[in-house]
Amino acid sequence: MTTYKIGTRGSLLAVTQSTLIKNELEKISGEKFELVLIKTQGDQITNKPLWQLEGKDFFTKELDEALLADEVDLLIHSYKDLGSERPLGIKLAAITERRFAHDILIIPQKNIEELKNWKGDFVVGTSSPRRIANISHSLKNYIPYSPNIRCETLRGNVNTRIRKLKDGEYHAITLALAGIERLAHTEKSAFELKELLSGMNYFVMPQSIFPSAASQGALGIEMRKDRSDDGKLFNILSKLSHSKTVEEVERERKTFKEFGGGCHLAVGIHVKKINDNLFLHVHAGEVDSQRIERKRLEGITFPSLHSDKKLFVGLPKTDKQNIVSDEYLKKVPFTKELDLTDKHVFVTSMYCLPTLKSSSRSEGLWAAGAKSARDLAANGFWVNGTADSLGTEDLKNIQSSKALQIIHSNLNKSWSVLTHEDSKSDMGDVVGTYERKTVEVSNDYENKLKEVGACYWTSFPQYESFLKKFPFLKEASHFCGMGKTWQEFKKAGVPVYPIAQMQDFYDLLRK
Repeated sequence: MTTYKIGTRGSLLAVTQSTLIKNELEKISGEKFELVLIKTQGDQITNKPLWQLEGKDFFTKELDEALLADEVDLLIHSYKDLGSERPLGIKLAAITERRFAHDILIIPQKNIEELKNWKGDFVVGTSSPRRIANISHSLKNYIPYSPNIRCETLRGNVNTRIRKLKDGEYHAITLALAGIERLAHTEKSAFELKELLSGMNYFVMPQSIFPSAASQGALGIEMRKDRSDDGKLFNILSKLSHSKTVEEVERERKTFKEFGGGCHLAVGIHVKKINDNLFLHVHAGEVDSQRIERKRLEGITFPSLHSDKKLFVGLPKTDKQNIVSDEYLKKVPFTKELDLTDKHVFVTSMYCLPTLKSSSRSEGLWAAGAKSARDLAANGFWVNGTADSLGTEDLKNIQSSKALQIIHSNLNKSWSVLTHEDSKSDMGDVVGTYERKTVEVSNDYENKLKEVGACYWTSFPQYESFLKKFPFLKEASHFCGMGKTWQEFKKAGVPVYPIAQMQDFYDLLRK
């Protein structure tokens, strides 16, 4: 049996995540792996944000030196800590699967309860330029009663940061969810985390508004290029490489480099692979004091639209030129009084709001998209996270989070889903809170629909209702968002184009 030495930083998180990988490597190889703790410059300097310091590779330089000196056989890094240019003689052997790439806002429950009468600034601890830029720009829209947000410097390991929050130095802090998730997976670190998270609540920050750092959530495993063991170690390590994650983070790091890279970069970059061949790109932050907000879908080509055609958008009336809105279907909410105590509630539409307001407060509240989360916050509700208009995949992943289950022990139980009365959901028990009714429309409205060349549908039942009344719309090109509606179109075999943002649909008129 061969014994391999793993070089890692000495923080609790670094040791914990390296231990998790160590256990996996021993399981798949039958060999022995042991940790060698190495202190880095980034671990020693904790009184300043890294972007204010001279130099680079604050968390990797000493590890690299140990590897090249044959003091260790492999290195395990948080992949986002690795610069785009690595030392000669070192190669990447594996990029591990990531499941929790989001940032998370952690907040004492007592601060949530005091928001209605909040006085002064709401102070969020973070030292990341990316987080500072996006939190300062957008966070107040997701906090009930919209307090004025101010960011203050926060350094230290994960436990130190949460301890500072618990001691009242900040009103909330932001962390990488992947970090606290790994701490929840070993007995010692989970025990410490449980004490730190007592009395806390959270907001899993949607990637569409608060994109994470390039390659956040993935671990990188490195070794020497010239290792002479006939590829034995590389073959072992490469078994932990996750192809979907590799495809995503390669795109993120390419964009990171295009923006200039470095720990001073104030732009979040997230790529999510959708189905087999589509990649959703989200960038948000600041470059040279200019606001950056970009969202695009790689791997799809939209059809050309004839210049004399109109667009149909399945939303309430709009004044946009050449846009026909939905005047045929009306959503009518009805109010129910529900006992939501100890339940997690998934709100799919703001037509669910009357029922939500009339019911007991829930244990956790989740929104279908970022806009729904803003609307709920504007109505005084604390939202724990969103599906980000991408269906329920991310929410089901979040349900399995051991870290979040420390705060919400019932997170992985069946949720209550507030939605249309005929809907179905894989998130839990459906509670109908509104209905759809058709109304009479004029001949003029029908004539406008006959000029439509492309339709954006907010639900598949909306498409079915319109096609039944206006069958000529079948000849138009059909579009929808990237969540449940898209899945229902595909299941029914109806050709449809998913879009990343409404502007992509409106831009069809310019082609």
